[in-house]
Amino acid sequence: MDALAFARAWAAGWNAHDLDRIMAHYADEIVFRSRKAVALTGMGEVIGKPALRRYWAEALRRQPDLAFEIEEVFEGHRMLVILYTNQRGVRTTETLWFDAGGLVTRAAACHGVAAP
Repeated sequence: MDALAFARAWAAGWNAHDLDRIMAHYADEIVFRSRKAVALTGMGEVIGKPALRRYWAEALRRQPDLAFEIEEVFEGHRMLVILYTNQRGVRTTETLWFDAGGLVTRAAACHGVAAP
């Protein structure tokens, strides 16, 4: 897999607010973790593609100006980390684990916090 090409395609889907393009990267059994999910789902973990689609559809609805700018991409064994800045200037990482077919089975988002 070309990590940079994947990251660019991933960000392009988000920047287009195209839920079908976004979801095409994820396996049916996806497990996604984010502290931001708690506000919309009551939990920090979203399990399964239908639940993730519902969560992200609502997140996109609430943030019509959502945009990601990739800063850096880190590649590991069947995984990568995308460091990006969102439309509010918040630096975020998205860590993605892939199955043998190239679909994301686990993902975790971490959002920057102010330094002490």
